[in-house]
Amino acid sequence: MSSGTDSPTPEFLAAAAQRRNATAGQVIPESQLLRQHELRQMFRRLIDPGICRPNSQEAAMTSLKTLSRIAENLLREPENPKFRQFKPINDTIKRRLIETKGALEYAIQMGFRPEVKEFQPLYIWNERKSEELHIGAQILQEVIDLAEQKSARSQRNAAEAKAAADAVTRNVLLAFMDDRKTKMLRDQRDRHTREAQVTAHRSSSVDREIAMSPSPPPSNVEMPGTGHVLSSDPVVDGPAPYHD
Repeated sequence: MSSGTDSPTPEFLAAAAQRRNATAGQVIPESQLLRQHELRQMFRRLIDPGICRPNSQEAAMTSLKTLSRIAENLLREPENPKFRQFKPINDTIKRRLIETKGALEYAIQMGFRPEVKEFQPLYIWNERKSEELHIGAQILQEVIDLAEQKSARSQRNAAEAKAAADAVTRNVLLAFMDDRKTKMLRDQRDRHTREAQVTAHRSSSVDREIAMSPSPPPSNVEMPGTGHVLSSDPVVDGPAPYHD
């Protein structure tokens, strides 16, 4: 949170405010404009470095929102007794304003003063501090709004960074799956090629074995003795049989 060290000069602010109020038919004296400028600078310093530096960011923001709620309630209902005071012994007030460094000082500058009523310690608002209350409430709201905008930007940036990281992871996974699928297809193609080569080799071996085996004899070749029949009739010609 910035303390606003580069704020415009009091003279510039006074002139600008006079021009705005002249249009509305109301002129604010220059001395009052300068006082308001000084009050704004004081409240900014009470926030940063007063509250923000010595406390954690979470504790500081919680205290600022509590101070803002106290101021807004009082501005909305200035005659309501419960909004004109707070108890420092209250657990929430004690944790957020008393124990948080710098928070109670801010409430005091908005007009709350310590008093004791019926043996009870209280911080009661002094109605003569109306201008301080208004300006203190404005500065609180400005700082809270800026902090919430910054937080929203940080969350948006974190979400965008996470989405980008998720996209990278998803793309890497898809690339890995594509590579794996490509490898599977390549392996399948190589396996089919090897199987085809083995089948072709086997077919070639069979063809060679058939070509090298002896051929059977032709079916039209006659074997010796084929077509001759032995007869049982007695031989007519030739010498007669011998008888004793």
